[in-house]
Amino acid sequence: MRRVGQSIGWVASFVARRRFAMAVRHQTRVLGSSADARRSARRVFIHYGRYWAEVFWMRARRREAALARTQMDGIHNLHDAVASGRGVVLALPHMGNWEIAGLRSAREGARVLAVAENLGNEHIVRWFIEMRAMMEIDIVIARAGAGVSRVLLERLRSGGVIALLCDRDLGGKGVPTRLFGESTTLPAGPVALADRSGAVLLPAGTYFNDGAGHRFDIRPPLEIPDLPDAEARVAEGTQRLAEVIEAIIRVAPEQWHLVQPNWPGDREV
Repeated sequence: MRRVGQSIGWVASFVARRRFAMAVRHQTRVLGSSADARRSARRVFIHYGRYWAEVFWMRARRREAALARTQMDGIHNLHDAVASGRGVVLALPHMGNWEIAGLRSAREGARVLAVAENLGNEHIVRWFIEMRAMMEIDIVIARAGAGVSRVLLERLRSGGVIALLCDRDLGGKGVPTRLFGESTTLPAGPVALADRSGAVLLPAGTYFNDGAGHRFDIRPPLEIPDLPDAEARVAEGTQRLAEVIEAIIRVAPEQWHLVQPNWPGDREV
């Protein structure tokens, strides 16, 4: 299934031309203008195809086999954060297979609550919820009336763990930030929730192995700036988080399967 997904991703890179062009832009930002960004973008699609193949392949009976091929670096950072009782915010970019990461986190005593987009099709939304429940991930859907922030804060204040993808601002109304040397906006959620609840903020990376298996990297806690104003704390904290996310992506830029506009210039194009 891994190879099937990679093959489908390779074919999709020739079909989805606009998204491929966006992946080229993003890879150029990470690697520099002298790199072969088109080759890297092709591999972005290959890895993205692998992600979806793994998602559709996964069954409850296969979880133990998948877990046996996982490695977690910085596991003490996760254990220490959970033991603090303050709650934990895991902040991740769009890399690797975060469902497998959620399963491994649950087995380490840190079952996560994550946010999913409201895709408009109730059957697809229900499938996502069931699939992630199978991976021991709790889900709150970002829809009107769901009280997403309230639900996340309740989990944190009870000492629980939430996981948020933090490298894409869906609404374009996030915190002004510099990412890979270019001005954009990133979601305020990870830093704002950690600031409001007193939770530990842990940046994390999820990576595919070259063959079977996955590696996860839990970075040291990111301290919220000691500033008198909450807005200033969130702004400075989000910039600090962006710098750590850059470092996480640079480890394996071809696995950063973000193929949507993410900078103002992208939206203009």
